[in-house]
Amino acid sequence: MPGNSETNIPRVPLPQHRMFREGAKWDDLNNRFPVSFMERVGQIRLPKDHSPGTVLKEVRVVTDVDLAGNASLGLVVDPLGIVCWGDRRRVCDAGLHRQFLSANGDGKTFADDVAVDAVGNSYITDAQGNKIWKVGVNGEFQSTITSPLFIPKEWYKNIVGLNRIVYQLNGYVVVIHTFSDNLFKVEIEKGDDVKLIEVEGGPLSFGDGLELLSPTRLVVAGNPSRLVESSNDWETAKVIDKSMG
Repeated sequence: MPGNSETNIPRVPLPQHRMFREGAKWDDLNNRFPVSFMERVGQIRLPKDHSPGTVLKEVRVVTDVDLAGNASLGLVVDPLGIVCWGDRRRVCDAGLHRQFLSANGDGKTFADDVAVDAVGNSYITDAQGNKIWKVGVNGEFQSTITSPLFIPKEWYKNIVGLNRIVYQLNGYVVVIHTFSDNLFKVEIEKGDDVKLIEVEGGPLSFGDGLELLSPTRLVVAGNPSRLVESSNDWETAKVIDKSMG
């Protein structure tokens, strides 16, 4: 998908704000970082004459007055720029402006992150209900993916459940459950079959952000952050590096 290149991503200091940032992605097509905040989405555009170490200006590009009090959380860069709003009910699809809202969820829910497959369907994690919503290219709700594997027996491990999610071009998504430390493979093109990925060198404690560096390597952001590798299409995996900070 255009704009999803992870090669030669620049490192730039972020301007200081009182509000924390939840996510950031490199948009290679538009030479910018879209950044998600509480209640808004911004961008940091990289000028052609950028000098390393220079603090760049951050500009708001999406602010929804009617969604006041709701956080923008996970985002993924594709031609539309999908943004998942964690207001327990709605998901926003926005580039430089809001395109549509898609209502999802029954009962207690919290939309957290989103991945987009090869044909434009979105997969949104529910961090409170431990499920995944599938939404079509025009925002229409299609189905809910659930599994007993998503729900730990210990109540306290469900405080923050299914969190970050990435799409793998072989036709599945990989998703992490933050408080249970578990990594799952969901075969979205094969009946939504869910498998636990056994991770050697784990656990992936408090794993939050996910980013595929390649088909075989995955970054799991946390404290520490971990580099995880799989040689068998994410049936199993192993931790090959860790980084604090």
